[in-house]
Amino acid sequence: MSSALEILEGDWRFLRDAASDIRRVVFIEEQHVSREEEWDGRDPESHHFLALLDGRPVGTARLLTDAHIGRVAVLAEARGRGIGVALMQAAISTARRHGHAAVELAAQTHALAFYESLGFRPCGETFIEAGILHRNMQLFLNS
Repeated sequence: MSSALEILEGDWRFLRDAASDIRRVVFIEEQHVSREEEWDGRDPESHHFLALLDGRPVGTARLLTDAHIGRVAVLAEARGRGIGVALMQAAISTARRHGHAAVELAAQTHALAFYESLGFRPCGETFIEAGILHRNMQLFLNS
């Protein structure tokens, strides 16, 4: 029996409760990111994505107005099911629809291969953000 995956799109007012819960678990509890770093004040201006697996919120991501994708998070029990790919495809599609020529993100280095599989290419050197090693990545969009 297969699971039903749905990606919702919306603003922070619409998706805040479920997205906040997922980000709290993944970033604050699992990865020990501080609350101050996680809640950076940019959510109200962002376009948000929420993954539902059989109707249950299991993943989230956001697209900033400057075409940066971030806060990509999937609950541990739902990983390995293509949810991160679906969230990224939704964010990339929305960036295209908004007329962006490229999207960028700061990838945790353990996730570089995941983003490369979606066509992103690393740029610049690695750096520490929220106590975690990252590298900037970019994907040029063909209209």
